[in-house]
Amino acid sequence: MKEYVIGGLVIGVDGEIGPRILKLAPGEKPGKNLFGVLPGTGVETAEGFWNIYGGHRLWTAPEAKPRSYSLDDSPVRVETGKEHIKIYGNMEINNAVQKEIEIKAGEKGGVEVVHRIKNTGRWRVELACWALTVMKKGGFAILPVKRGCRQGLLPDRKLILWPYTDLSDRRLVMDRDFIFLQQDKNTASPCKIGVSANPSWAAYWVDGFLFTKRFAGGEGPYPDFGCSVEAYTNAEMLELETLGALKNLEPGNTAEHKEVWSVQEVGALSPCQDAVDKVPGVCF
Repeated sequence: MKEYVIGGLVIGVDGEIGPRILKLAPGEKPGKNLFGVLPGTGVETAEGFWNIYGGHRLWTAPEAKPRSYSLDDSPVRVETGKEHIKIYGNMEINNAVQKEIEIKAGEKGGVEVVHRIKNTGRWRVELACWALTVMKKGGFAILPVKRGCRQGLLPDRKLILWPYTDLSDRRLVMDRDFIFLQQDKNTASPCKIGVSANPSWAAYWVDGFLFTKRFAGGEGPYPDFGCSVEAYTNAEMLELETLGALKNLEPGNTAEHKEVWSVQEVGALSPCQDAVDKVPGVCF
């Protein structure tokens, strides 16, 4: 894995797999990886063993097996410049797509991570870019679901649940305008939730640092009953995920989804709205 400093953050890229980003660290503490790394963890597929590896990856949504689990364990092309990296995935022959991740310095600090999926086939295909980040254990995800007019007569928020999600799960915390999902290494059962984030960001706190992904939300349509943000956890990890809108891609066309990453040291933080409201820069 090679490390680069972009936008004041340390970015680790492994050209032997991917496209993947396996490390994210604050520039002042380059040894602290906020991403989770999971060697040897994965699932068997029709193509072979798919290894999650950890870190940040790009998938196509909605999830399907074996399509989503196309093997990405071969060397990839990596181009680098001054505060700029492009990682070109290999052609997925069976899926007729090719993925690309571009990392560059953000205009207002931090880094921009641009995800692209190209239709390399002969027919139109419907998909969405799906940016998934495995975070270091022991923290919690923050999903904003700001309310609209308190006197409104119509619903204004979505909470999407998966079949294995138990609403009595203590890792789930709801507090006014936020939903929190905690990672607990002692709880093996999976839990996943999805929301139409308002505003368009999601965050994860661990070890005194807050990692935030911001993205351009829109009307969609979005996969998974309208999710723009999803969070999944089990005993091994927590995955913080954002999704682009579904696109009907003609042959040769490309879907794109951009996240803007930032990291700030905030110290101790608890999964409650009063605590999060006091963090500078985290607001509606």
